Amino acid sequence: MTPFRRGLLLAAAAAPALVRPAMAQGTWPSQPVRIIVPFGPGSGTDVTIRLLVPKMTEFLGQPLVIENRPGAGSTIGTDMVAKAPPDGSVFVHATLSSTGIAAALYRRLPYDPLRDLAPVAATVFVPLVLAVTTRGWDITNPGQLIATLRGAPDRYQYGSNGIGATGHLASANFVTRIGAKAVHVPYRSGAETITALVAGQIQFMHDITGLLLPHHQAGTARCLFVTSEQRSPVMPDVPTMKEAGVPDYPAYSWFGLFGPAGTPRPIQNRMSAAVQHALADPAVSERLAALGTPSMPGYGPDRFAAYVRAETELWGPLVRASGAEAD
Repeated sequence: MTPFRRGLLLAAAAAPALVRPAMAQGTWPSQPVRIIVPFGPGSGTDVTIRLLVPKMTEFLGQPLVIENRPGAGSTIGTDMVAKAPPDGSVFVHATLSSTGIAAALYRRLPYDPLRDLAPVAATVFVPLVLAVTTRGWDITNPGQLIATLRGAPDRYQYGSNGIGATGHLASANFVTRIGAKAVHVPYRSGAETITALVAGQIQFMHDITGLLLPHHQAGTARCLFVTSEQRSPVMPDVPTMKEAGVPDYPAYSWFGLFGPAGTPRPIQNRMSAAVQHALADPAVSERLAALGTPSMPGYGPDRFAAYVRAETELWGPLVRASGAEAD
C-alpha cells in the first residue's frame, strides 16, 4: 500500500473535525500572511499553492502573499521560515525533499525539520513521471533507455530542480536500480529543468505529470512511464513502471504547509482549516487532479506531523543508500 493510500484511509472522517473548531479561533489573521515557496516560479510547489490561495484567502479574510525563495534544494526558503518568529505571519509550502529527505541528505542542514517546523496541513501527493528528450534522442520505451544508459556510463545527463529534490533522488535511484551511471545537473526550478530537457541539454528527468504533459503531447519530450501504481488519468497512454518492466524504486513526493515551531495551536488550526476549505472546492480539486497531484484532505497538525515523522524514518535509509550528498 502506498504512503498516499495509507494516509487517505481516515481522511473523510478527519476533514469535518478540522474545519468546525477552526472557525471559532480568535481574530487571526489581522494582516496579510506570507507563504514562502522554496522553489522557483513554475515549479510544482508554486503551481499548486497558487491554486489553493484564492480559496484560502476567502476563508481567512486576509491576503496570502506568495514569495519564491529557491536555492540549495529548497532548504534556503524552508530555513527562512524555520527561523522566523512563530506569530502566524509566515509559512512555507514545503515538500518531502525539504523535510524527510533533507534531514538525511545534508550533513550541516541549518534547521531540524522535526524540531524547527510546525506541520500545519498536507496539500497534495505527487507521483512522478520519467520523461526523455526528443531533441537528438530517439528513445521510445524504457528498455531502450535502460540499454542506452548501461552502454555509456556517465555520458548522459539528467536534471532536477535542485540537489536533494525528489526529482533528483528519483532519477538517482532509477539509475542505480538499472545498474547504470549518469550525471546529475541541478537547476533552480522545474520550469528550467523542463526547458533544458526540451532543448536536449539533458536527456531525462522526473517531474509531475501535469507539467510534462504539454511537452509529451507536443512531441518535444516523451514520457516513458509513471511511478504510480495506476496509470495517470491525465496521461492514460503512458504505462506504469510495473507495466513497463522497470525495476521498482521510490519516486514520489508530497507538499504541505508548515509554520515555525512554536506557532500557536489556534493559528495552526485556522490555517489548516483554510487549506481544507480550498481542497474541498470542486474546481480546485479538479485542477489538482489535472496536474496529476491528487489532494490530501484531512491532514491537520497532529496527523500531518505523524506523517512527516514516518516519512523521515522511511526516506533516511533510502537517501543514504542512493549515495546522494548535498554537502
